[in-house]
Amino acid sequence: MRRFRRGAVVMMAALALVTVACSGGDGEVPTAGDGQAAAGGPVTVEVTLTDFAIEPAGIEVAAGADITFTVMNHGQAPHTFGVVVDGQTLETPSIDADATATLDVPALVAGEYETLCTVPGHDELGMVGTLTATEGANGAAGSGEAGSDTLAAGDAGAADHSNMTAEEMAAGHEQGVVDFLAGEETDTAGNQPLEPEMDGDVKVFNFTVEEIQWEVAKGQFVDAMAFNGQVPGPEIRVSPGDRVRFVTQNQMTQPFVLHFHGLTVPNSEDGVPYITQPPVMPGEYWTYEFTIKDPPGMYVYHSHFNSTEQVGKGLYGALIIEPRNGRWAGVFGAEPTVEATMFVGDGPLGYNLNGKSFPATSPIVADEGDWVLVHMANDGALLHPMHLHGFHFVVVGVDGFPLAPEDRYKLDTLVVAPGSRYDIMVKADAPGAWAFHCHILPHVEGPEGMFGMVTALVVQ
Repeated sequence: MRRFRRGAVVMMAALALVTVACSGGDGEVPTAGDGQAAAGGPVTVEVTLTDFAIEPAGIEVAAGADITFTVMNHGQAPHTFGVVVDGQTLETPSIDADATATLDVPALVAGEYETLCTVPGHDELGMVGTLTATEGANGAAGSGEAGSDTLAAGDAGAADHSNMTAEEMAAGHEQGVVDFLAGEETDTAGNQPLEPEMDGDVKVFNFTVEEIQWEVAKGQFVDAMAFNGQVPGPEIRVSPGDRVRFVTQNQMTQPFVLHFHGLTVPNSEDGVPYITQPPVMPGEYWTYEFTIKDPPGMYVYHSHFNSTEQVGKGLYGALIIEPRNGRWAGVFGAEPTVEATMFVGDGPLGYNLNGKSFPATSPIVADEGDWVLVHMANDGALLHPMHLHGFHFVVVGVDGFPLAPEDRYKLDTLVVAPGSRYDIMVKADAPGAWAFHCHILPHVEGPEGMFGMVTALVVQ
C-alpha cells in the first residue's frame, strides 16, 4: 500500500485545477508597509484579529499622538483587542466573527506597550503583540502611501489588495501553485512512522517531548512543542489485541501528561493530571501500558497538561489501529492503494495541514482507479469544513468506529470538529490535480494567493 507522500508530481497542465475556484473575498488582510501617517493629528491604525494572531504583531506610532484602532475580527471565534498602558488594559468589547470595533487610546509617551486579546487563554495561543511609541515619528507606520493617516494591517505573507494590480495578484496565486507542485518542501516532516521495539510480546514506543523551532513553511519558523522532533508526532500503527508500552521522557521546561484520545484504556493509563496520575515534570519519565481493544480506525495521542498551549503548539499524533490481517477491505468495503493521514490545525502554528502551510503542504498522490483512504483528525480549536474538489468521498469511519455499509454516506465537504476523527474513502477515477482545502476561506486564500489549509489530491 502506498502511504501519503509528496512524490514526483509532474502535472503541468493540471496546475490550474488546484486553484480554490470556489473562494470569494480576500481572506487575508493588507500588510503593514513603509508609509507613514501625516504629523499633527490623531492616527488611525487598522488591526486584524484571526484565530489566533494579532496582525500586525508589531505596531509603531508617534509618541504624543492620539490613536484610534479600527479592529476587524477575521477569525471564527470572538476576540478582543487591548493595549496595556501603565498597568491598565484599554480594550474593545468582545468582537464577533466578521465584526468590527474601535478602540481610542490617548497619546502615549515614548516606549513599548503590550497588545493582546483579553479572552482567557488566547494570549497563550499567540494573540499578543507590541505597540511602540517613538519620539519624532510622523505617525503610524503603514502600508498606504506617504501622507496617509491609516495603517492597513495584515500578516507578513499578505499584500494590500488596493495596492496590487490584477497582474500582481494573478502572479502571486500562480507562484504558490508552482511552488506546491515543484515540492516546496521544508526540512522537516511530521507523521513519520515509528517502529516499535519488542520486549517479548509487548510493542514498546519511545517518546521524547521537547520545545523546538518548527518550519511551517519554507524559511518560516515558529515556537513549537513536539514528540520526537515532529509535528504531528510519529505515526503509531498497532492492531487489535496488541500489548503496547509508551515510554515518555519530558525534556520541556513545563510539566506534561500523555492522553490516548478515543482509546479504551484502564483508568490508570488515561493520562489526566491529578485525576489518574501526577504530571511528568521536566527531566522525568513516565510509562503507559495497555492492550489495544478498539476496532480498526484512527485514534490520537496528545498532551493533556496545559493543553491549550501544548496541543496548540504541536503535541499530538496519530495512532492508527490496523486490521490484524493488514487489509482494510473487510473493514471499509474496499482495499485502498493509497493511505494518508491528515491533521487539520490552527492556533500558534497558524492554519495548517499536518503542521505545514501551503505551499509546503504535501499532496496525496494516486494513480487513476486507486482507492484512497484518508484518516482525518482535528486537534485544533476551530471547526474546519474540509472540501475536496471533483469527488464525492465516502465516510466509512467516525471516531474510530467503522460504519456499517448501510450507514456510510457521501460528502464533498466534511466538517471536522475539534477532537473528532474520520476515515474517508475516495475512488480516484478522475485525472488531474484536485484541490482539497478548508472551506472557511480566510483559512486558505488571500489576494496574494493560497496559504494555510490547502493541499490537493493528484490523480495521475
